[in-house]
Amino acid sequence: MKKIDILNFITDFRKAPNDIKTLAEIRAHIGTSDEAALLQLLEEMKQLRTLREVEKNGEKGFQVRAK
Repeated sequence: MKKIDILNFITDFRKAPNDIKTLAEIRAHIGTSDEAALLQLLEEMKQLRTLREVEKNGEKGFQVRAK
């Protein structure tokens, strides 16, 4: 599991540059059973201002700020 894999899944600058993915969608795509590690990576990217946490359909979602 790498940060770039998460960023590439959330956004495609040609097709959907402002796309928002929920935590469940990210978890399903990455296919990890270690949710703590995934949450740690997401939190680190939020602190680096790479990701923005937003709400999508009542769930926690993430949007890429800068790649």
